[in-house]
Amino acid sequence: MSIGPEDVRKIAHLARLDIGDGDIGQYARNLSDILAFVDQMNAVDTSGAEPMAHPLDMAQRMRPDGVTETDQRELFQSIAPAVEAGLYLVPRVIE
Repeated sequence: MSIGPEDVRKIAHLARLDIGDGDIGQYARNLSDILAFVDQMNAVDTSGAEPMAHPLDMAQRMRPDGVTETDQRELFQSIAPAVEAGLYLVPRVIE
């Protein structure tokens, strides 16, 4: 799939990016290369491959699940502008 200059302008507009006219050609080539690579990866037969959580067959190092810090909520809320029932109060942003 090939991306043209008009496609780059449309994508830039949708993403609210300001791309200079001199850079559009380079962006079109880069995006086309990315899409060609995705097509190449999609062409690979992965029907016999088992999904993996990690590319390396390693066990994760585990640590004990325990509290490592003291409770400082009262200290932090003492300097907050507005607190009620242990919660921080913020200005309403949606009307």
